Amino acid sequence: MQDNDLRILRAAAIPTALLGLIAVVAAALIAGSKGALGAGIGALVVGVFFTIGMVAVAYAARISPTIMMAAAMGTYLVKILLLAVLLERFSDATVWDSQSFSLTVIACTICWTIGEARGFLRLRMLYVDPEVKVPGHVEEKR
Repeated sequence: MQDNDLRILRAAAIPTALLGLIAVVAAALIAGSKGALGAGIGALVVGVFFTIGMVAVAYAARISPTIMMAAAMGTYLVKILLLAVLLERFSDATVWDSQSFSLTVIACTICWTIGEARGFLRLRMLYVDPEVKVPGHVEEKR
Protein backbone atom coordinates (compact mmCIF):
# COMPACT_ATOMS: atom_id res chain seq x y z
CA MET A 1 0.00 0.00 0.00
CA GLN A 2 1.11 3.50 -0.74
CA ASP A 3 1.36 6.24 1.85
CA ASN A 4 -1.86 7.89 0.62
CA ASP A 5 -3.75 4.61 1.00
CA LEU A 6 -2.49 4.21 4.55
CA ARG A 7 -3.58 7.75 5.43
CA ILE A 8 -7.08 7.04 4.14
CA LEU A 9 -7.15 3.73 6.01
CA ARG A 10 -6.14 5.45 9.26
CA ALA A 11 -8.66 8.26 8.69
CA ALA A 12 -11.42 5.66 8.49
CA ALA A 13 -10.22 2.94 10.88
CA ILE A 14 -9.37 5.04 13.93
CA PRO A 15 -12.76 6.78 14.32
CA THR A 16 -14.55 3.52 13.54
CA ALA A 17 -12.57 1.66 16.20
CA LEU A 18 -13.36 4.39 18.72
CA LEU A 19 -17.04 4.30 17.82
CA GLY A 20 -16.98 0.50 18.07
CA LEU A 21 -15.51 0.76 21.56
CA ILE A 22 -18.20 3.26 22.56
CA ALA A 23 -20.85 0.94 21.10
CA VAL A 24 -19.49 -2.02 23.09
CA VAL A 25 -19.63 -0.03 26.33
CA ALA A 26 -23.11 1.33 25.58
CA ALA A 27 -24.41 -2.12 24.60
CA ALA A 28 -22.91 -3.60 27.76
CA LEU A 29 -24.74 -1.03 29.86
CA ILE A 30 -28.03 -1.49 27.99
CA ALA A 31 -28.10 -5.21 27.11
CA GLY A 32 -25.39 -6.72 29.28
CA SER A 33 -22.64 -9.06 28.13
CA LYS A 34 -24.66 -10.33 25.16
CA GLY A 35 -25.03 -6.77 23.94
CA ALA A 36 -21.32 -6.09 24.36
CA LEU A 37 -20.48 -9.25 22.42
CA GLY A 38 -22.91 -8.33 19.63
CA ALA A 39 -21.53 -4.80 19.37
CA GLY A 40 -17.94 -6.07 19.41
CA ILE A 41 -18.60 -8.58 16.65
CA GLY A 42 -20.41 -5.91 14.63
CA ALA A 43 -17.52 -3.47 14.90
CA LEU A 44 -15.07 -6.24 14.01
CA VAL A 45 -17.07 -7.27 10.93
CA VAL A 46 -17.17 -3.69 9.64
CA GLY A 47 -13.45 -3.15 10.26
CA VAL A 48 -12.39 -6.39 8.60
CA PHE A 49 -14.73 -6.05 5.62
CA PHE A 50 -13.77 -2.48 4.80
CA THR A 51 -10.05 -3.05 5.37
CA ILE A 52 -10.04 -6.02 3.01
CA GLY A 53 -11.80 -3.92 0.39
CA MET A 54 -9.32 -1.06 0.71
CA VAL A 55 -6.30 -3.36 0.54
CA ALA A 56 -7.65 -5.12 -2.57
CA VAL A 57 -8.40 -1.83 -4.32
CA ALA A 58 -5.02 -0.33 -3.37
CA TYR A 59 -3.23 -3.40 -4.72
CA ALA A 60 -5.26 -3.35 -7.94
CA ALA A 61 -4.65 0.40 -8.39
CA ARG A 62 -0.96 -0.32 -8.92
CA ILE A 63 -1.89 -2.46 -11.93
CA SER A 64 -4.49 -0.33 -13.76
CA PRO A 65 -7.60 1.78 -13.16
CA THR A 66 -9.75 -0.81 -14.94
CA ILE A 67 -8.56 -3.59 -12.67
CA MET A 68 -9.00 -1.26 -9.69
CA MET A 69 -12.68 -0.84 -10.52
CA ALA A 70 -13.08 -4.58 -11.08
CA ALA A 71 -11.41 -5.26 -7.72
CA ALA A 72 -13.72 -2.78 -5.98
CA MET A 73 -16.82 -4.34 -7.50
CA GLY A 74 -15.54 -7.89 -6.92
CA THR A 75 -14.68 -7.35 -3.27
CA TYR A 76 -18.03 -5.62 -2.75
CA LEU A 77 -19.88 -8.60 -4.23
CA VAL A 78 -17.87 -11.10 -2.17
CA LYS A 79 -18.41 -9.10 1.02
CA ILE A 80 -22.16 -8.85 0.46
CA LEU A 81 -22.42 -12.59 -0.25
CA LEU A 82 -20.27 -13.44 2.77
CA LEU A 83 -22.32 -11.14 5.00
CA ALA A 84 -25.54 -12.76 3.76
CA VAL A 85 -24.14 -16.22 4.51
CA LEU A 86 -22.99 -15.12 7.98
CA LEU A 87 -26.34 -13.52 8.79
CA GLU A 88 -28.23 -16.60 7.62
CA ARG A 89 -25.89 -18.95 9.47
CA PHE A 90 -26.16 -17.05 12.75
CA SER A 91 -29.79 -15.92 12.47
CA ASP A 92 -30.85 -18.15 15.38
CA ALA A 93 -27.81 -17.42 17.54
CA THR A 94 -28.60 -16.47 21.10
CA VAL A 95 -25.00 -15.91 22.13
CA TRP A 96 -25.13 -12.19 21.35
CA ASP A 97 -27.77 -9.49 21.14
CA SER A 98 -28.72 -9.11 17.48
CA GLN A 99 -30.02 -5.57 17.94
CA SER A 100 -26.68 -4.41 19.37
CA PHE A 101 -24.92 -6.17 16.50
CA SER A 102 -27.04 -4.57 13.79
CA LEU A 103 -27.00 -1.05 15.25
CA THR A 104 -23.23 -1.21 15.66
CA VAL A 105 -22.77 -2.42 12.07
CA ILE A 106 -24.90 0.46 10.78
CA ALA A 107 -23.17 3.10 12.93
CA CYS A 108 -19.66 1.82 12.18
CA THR A 109 -20.39 1.62 8.45
CA ILE A 110 -21.53 5.24 8.42
CA CYS A 111 -18.50 6.26 10.49
CA TRP A 112 -16.10 4.38 8.18
CA THR A 113 -17.62 5.95 5.08
CA ILE A 114 -17.41 9.47 6.51
CA GLY A 115 -13.84 8.86 7.72
CA GLU A 116 -12.79 7.53 4.34
CA ALA A 117 -14.35 10.50 2.52
CA ARG A 118 -12.70 12.90 4.96
CA GLY A 119 -9.37 11.16 4.40
CA PHE A 120 -9.71 11.57 0.63
CA LEU A 121 -10.57 15.25 1.01
CA ARG A 122 -7.48 15.88 3.14
CA LEU A 123 -5.05 14.26 0.70
CA ARG A 124 -2.74 16.57 -1.17
CA MET A 125 -2.68 14.72 -4.48
CA LEU A 126 -2.17 16.22 -7.91
CA TYR A 127 -5.00 15.54 -10.29
CA VAL A 128 -2.81 16.37 -13.27
CA ASP A 129 0.79 15.28 -13.72
CA PRO A 130 2.68 18.49 -14.67
CA GLU A 131 5.56 16.50 -16.21
CA VAL A 132 3.49 14.66 -18.83
CA LYS A 133 4.22 15.56 -22.46
CA VAL A 134 1.18 15.60 -24.73
CA PRO A 135 1.85 13.93 -28.10
CA GLY A 136 1.52 16.32 -31.06
CA HIS A 137 1.55 19.38 -28.84
CA VAL A 138 4.25 21.93 -29.57
CA GLU A 139 5.46 23.78 -26.52
CA GLU A 140 5.80 27.54 -26.79
CA LYS A 141 9.14 29.11 -26.00
CA ARG A 142 9.12 31.93 -23.53
